[in-house]
Amino acid sequence: MNPIGITVTSTMLAVALWLAWLISRPSVKPLLDSKQKKALCDKMPENSSDGNATVLYTDFNPMLDDMLRDIAGAQNHIHLQFFKYETDYVCQRIGNALMQKASQGVEVRLMYDHIINLRNQWYYDILSQHGVQTLGFGRTHLPFLRKKDNYRNHRKVVVIDGRVGYIGGMNIAQRYLEGLDWGPWCDTQLRIDGPATAQLQQAFLADWCHASSQLLAHQQYFPVVSPIGDRHIDILTSGPIGDGPTIMHRTVQLLDQSKDYIYFESPYFIPTPEVMHALCAAARRGVDVRLLIPASSDRGLFVLPASLSYVAEALKAGVRIGLFNKGYLHSKTIVTDDTVAHVGSTNIDKRSYILDLEIGAYVYNRDFAYQIKQQFLADEADSEYINLTQWRRRPLHKKVFERTARLISSQL
Repeated sequence: MNPIGITVTSTMLAVALWLAWLISRPSVKPLLDSKQKKALCDKMPENSSDGNATVLYTDFNPMLDDMLRDIAGAQNHIHLQFFKYETDYVCQRIGNALMQKASQGVEVRLMYDHIINLRNQWYYDILSQHGVQTLGFGRTHLPFLRKKDNYRNHRKVVVIDGRVGYIGGMNIAQRYLEGLDWGPWCDTQLRIDGPATAQLQQAFLADWCHASSQLLAHQQYFPVVSPIGDRHIDILTSGPIGDGPTIMHRTVQLLDQSKDYIYFESPYFIPTPEVMHALCAAARRGVDVRLLIPASSDRGLFVLPASLSYVAEALKAGVRIGLFNKGYLHSKTIVTDDTVAHVGSTNIDKRSYILDLEIGAYVYNRDFAYQIKQQFLADEADSEYINLTQWRRRPLHKKVFERTARLISSQL
C-alpha cells in the first residue's frame, strides 16, 4: 500500500475508533451528591402529582403569548431552560421581557446547552449585563474531546414563581412561528398550572446546581400550590448524568402495558434495541401501534435515511409508520388506551434515550389523552402510511445509503 493509502486508512480507522468511544453507552453519574439531592427533596410537597390544570399547544404563537404573559406577571422568580435559543426576533422578545423583570427585582435564571449555543455567547452576555443570570450546561472549551462533551442537555423547562410551568418539544426560535420553506413547523408544548410545577422546579434546580455548584434549595422556589384541576402528572427526567435511561424504560413499559392502541409522534425514528423490541412485540400481539415521522428532514443528509433504515423491521411486525408531509413534524408525544399521554423533549432515538438529558410529562387523564389522540389523528390525515410491499421495491442505492447512515445514527 502506498503512503497515501496508509494515511487514509489510518485516518479512517482513527475516526471509527473515536466514534465508537464517543457513542458507547455511558456510565450513569450522579447529577447531585446525596446532600444536595436530599436538600431539594425535602422542599418538595407531599403530593406534587394530583390536582393540575393543563393547556396543550400545537401552535407556537399562542404558547409564546401565554409564556410572555406569565413572565410579565412574575413576582418572585423566572427559570427558563431550553436546548437552543436562536438569536432572532422571538429570542429577542423573550430576552427583553426577562431583562425588564430583572430590572424590577425578580430573580431571572436562564440555562442553555453550552456546546450547541457556542455562537450565541454575545446574547447571553447582554442578558447578564442586564441582571439575568445565564448559565451554560456542560461548559467546555474543546468540544467533543472528552466523552462527557457528547452529552447534550436537551430539556425544555420553564418555571414561573413555582406555580406555573411549561414543558415540551419547542425551543426558542423564529422558525416555530414562520415554519420552513416547505411548510409549517409542527410541535407540542404543555403549560402546567398546579402542584406538578414543583417537579419541574426540582428538575431545573438540579441541573442548575450541577452546572454551577449553586444549590438553590429555598422554600421560595417551592410555594404551597393548591389543587386547581383534575390532571395527575408525573415528571420524569433521564440522562447519562443523573437518572439513567428512565424515559426509555417508561416507553417500554407503556408499550408492554398497552392493550388497545399506542400512538407515537417523533421527528426521528432511531430506536434502541429495547424500544424496537417492545414496539414490535406490541404490534404482534394485536395492539394498534402507529408512528408518525416527518417525510423530510430539518437537518443533514443522514437523519432521515437513518430513520428509514429501521422501517422495514417495524412494518414486518405490524407497526404502522406514516410520513407526515404537511411541514416538519417535531412533536414528541405518546398516547395509549385513552388513559395516559406523554409530552416532552425525548425523541425516539438513541441519542435522546442514552446520551442526552431529557424530560417528559406523563399525564394520567382521559380528557387529556383524548386531546393528544385527536392531535395525532389530525396529523395522521396529513401523512401517508408506508406500504411494506412497495417499500421493499425501493431502489438498491437508497437501501445502501440508509444502512450506511444507520452506522452513525446514535450521533444524529
